[in-house]
Formats: sequence, C-alpha cells, structure tokens
Amino acid sequence: MRCRVVLQLLGKVIILIGLALLIPLVLALYFREKDWLAFTYSAAITLAVGLPLSYWPCHNGEIRRREGYAVVALSWVAAAIFGSLPYIFAGTFPNFADAIFETISGFTTTGASVMTDIEAHSRSILFWRSLTHWLGGMGIIVLFVALLSQLGSGGVQMLQAEAPGPVTEKIKPRIQETAIILWLTYIILSALEILLLLFSGMPLYEAVVHTFGTMATGGFSTKNASIGYYNSPLIQWIIIIFMFLAGVNFALYYQAVKLRNPFYFWLNPEFKLYSAIILAAFIIIVVDLSLAGFKPGENLLRMAAFQVVSIVTTTGYATVDFDQWPNLSRTLLLLLMFVGGCTGSTGGSIKVGRLMVLLKNGIAELSRAVHPHAVVPVRFSNVGIVKEPLVLNILQFIGFYLLLFALGTLLMSLTPLKLEEAASAVAATLGNVGPGLGAVGPAQNYAHLPAAAKYLLSWLMLVGRLEIYTILVLFLRTTWRG
Repeated sequence: MRCRVVLQLLGKVIILIGLALLIPLVLALYFREKDWLAFTYSAAITLAVGLPLSYWPCHNGEIRRREGYAVVALSWVAAAIFGSLPYIFAGTFPNFADAIFETISGFTTTGASVMTDIEAHSRSILFWRSLTHWLGGMGIIVLFVALLSQLGSGGVQMLQAEAPGPVTEKIKPRIQETAIILWLTYIILSALEILLLLFSGMPLYEAVVHTFGTMATGGFSTKNASIGYYNSPLIQWIIIIFMFLAGVNFALYYQAVKLRNPFYFWLNPEFKLYSAIILAAFIIIVVDLSLAGFKPGENLLRMAAFQVVSIVTTTGYATVDFDQWPNLSRTLLLLLMFVGGCTGSTGGSIKVGRLMVLLKNGIAELSRAVHPHAVVPVRFSNVGIVKEPLVLNILQFIGFYLLLFALGTLLMSLTPLKLEEAASAVAATLGNVGPGLGAVGPAQNYAHLPAAAKYLLSWLMLVGRLEIYTILVLFLRTTWRG
C-alpha cells in the first residue's frame, strides 16, 4: 500500500467537501442566519486539512486496486467526519454520535434521522443535510473522477470500488468521460424535477431540497411530516415518478438518448424486473388495504404507489405512517427493503441485478441437477453470459449481506427495541432505506437509541452504501502488506 498516494488523493477529496460547505455558507448569509459562522469554521478546518494533504509528496504511478479501495473507503469516512462539523459548531445535536449518524445517513442517502423537530432548524443546516444526499447519491468518488483528468486507469479502480452494482459500465472508453456523463444525467434529471415541483406550487428552496432527496434516493425533508406535509396529489405523483427514475440504471438514459429510442429501457431485462417488482407490490398492497377498509380511489392508489416506490428505491420518503397498515402490507414493505434499485442507480440495498443473477443461477442449478452434463449459462443484460467468478462474487455478496443483517439484528436486540423493530432498523440502514417499523418507523426517528446503537447503524449505512467489499477488504492484512 502506497500510503502517500492515498493521502494525496484523500486530501483532494477533502478539498471537494470543503468547497461544498461554502454553498450552505452563502445560503446562511443570504437568509441572515447565525449558522453562517458554523459553516465558516467547518469549511476553514476542512480546507486547512485537505490542502496540505493534496500536496503530500509521493511517487507518480498508477493507482492499484488496493489504493483504490483505501481512497474510496477513507474518503467516505472523511466526508462523514468533516461533514458533521456544521452540526457540531451550530449545536444542532447534543453529542457527536448524533452528528456523525446524521452525516453518514446523508452521504449514504439512507435518510434515517435523529432530528426530533426538523422544522426548528435553520434553512442552511437543512440544506447542507440534503446536499450531502445529492453529493453521495451519484457518488463522491464519481464526482472526483469527473473533475480530475490525471487519474488515468486509477480512476477505474476507484470507480469500481464505489460504483453501485455488480458490474461497472464504461459508457465511454475514458473513465472520466463516463463519470462526466453520469453526473450530467444526474444534474439534468434533478433540474427537471426542480422545475416541475416549482410548477406544482412548491417554493424554490423546498423544491431543491426535496429534489436532492428524491434523485439521490435519500429521503431527507424540510418537514416533520415528510412529503405528507404537502397535501398535493400533483407534488406526490411528481416525486413518485422521479423516485422511480432515480432507481433506474443511469447508463440506460445515455444509451436511450444516443440511440434516440425511448423504448430502449424495455430491452433491458433488469429494468423489466425492477418495474415488475414495483407493479406486483403495488397491486398486492392496494388489494390488502382495500380489504382492510381503506376507501378505494385515486388517493389509495397514490398512497400505495408512493410507499412502494419509496421503499424499493430506498428513498425513504413517506406520505402516511405505513406502520399502521395491515401486517401483509407491512411485511411486504420490509421485504422490499432487500430489493433496491437497478445496477448503476442511486438506490441502495442488494440491487435488482444481483437478485436477477441469483434467480437465474438458481434455475441453472436446477437444470444441472436434472442434466449434469448440460451447459446452462447465466446471462446478464449488459455483460451477456456472466462468468463464473462474477456469479460467485454476487452470491458471496448476498451471503455477506444477509450475514451482516443477522449479526446487526442480534446486536440491536440488546437495545430496548422489539425484534421486528431491531430487524427493520438494520434492514433500513444496511439497505440505505431510512425508516423501519415501530419505534424507528416513518412517524418516528432514531434519536431515542443508545449511542452505541447509533454507531453500529452508522457503520452499517457506510458498509451498505459501499457494498460491503470496499470496507471489509481494509481489514485484511494482505491489503496493506501483501
């Protein structure tokens, strides 16, 4: 491990975070809020650490896989630490555990919160809280690669360590061009949602903040009642549509535009499975709620669609307290926390692509049981036949994911939470979903948990966002000395 290379690149990422802190600083000055001082201190400290590190003398050379993992993992840890400074200086939270929890929840686009009264905080603090969503949604490192041209093939190593999904698609031959296209697509969709929310009557500040939460599939809101505060069917349908779009592989948008074929999405099996899961869950919940006595109509359809899309895409926004729904609907939403968006989307959790490979490999194994000598390949939409090492990697990922869920639930059972609450808290944080059930449900928050539980869930959020391997590989001795 060439630590000097890692520290130099880490310094540049920290500078990026420091520059991002200047945005809410300007906003605080514009609104004449006292929190401008908190952002001034935070930006100054962050830049004071980042600048010297970025000039750390080191030998030139390509970034190897081990350095790529280290830079990505340490960059996210640095983002969590420096991103929590405004909360500490502004006195937003009473302790460091809360500040770090909220910051990691923001950057990992989880949306789990320890704020007990969101509307009591300044607009600049809430803006920073949502900006961490937007930066973390497409990825800090993806933005870093897009802005830095001299990374070369090292950018590939870093992008593979951060990119959401089993396969990292190169839209263009140069990895920087790929990163730029992904971020431009992200920005264009974000701008479009802002315009539509403005058209629907939402104020500019709130439209921007809720767009950050939607496109990043994060879920932070400026209102205690989340999107339920806006008693507007139009606003809710706009957010439903853009949550769905944020859960789609962003590479598909570029290909659809390039080929001038709006139906290109339906040629992608993962997109079709993603849509089918949402549609099936929507129908089941509508029927279940109707049988439970909910009044049929557009309101019921919108209510079911919003919660299903929000949970599948791991956004975590809510318009109602779905913890009050019948057991079938609540259980289905809990299971949907393990699905996530498509490969290459801003959604979290396991991802539809991995589940599709798991399903196809299971069918292939059944065929081999009957015909031992048959060659039954596993195919994936963007790579053709999936090679055995990639299938094994996906199966191991799902195994690790379920193991972490089980261990996390076991540890959370030591808290006052009930079993279903402990399990849903782990599922919601590991999958970067946000709200769970019961005491951590959509009408509640995570503020009442002990500090140790908050640190555990913070770690699970980070592990879930970086998809396990990027974090766990740093605990191997061979990573540093091999």
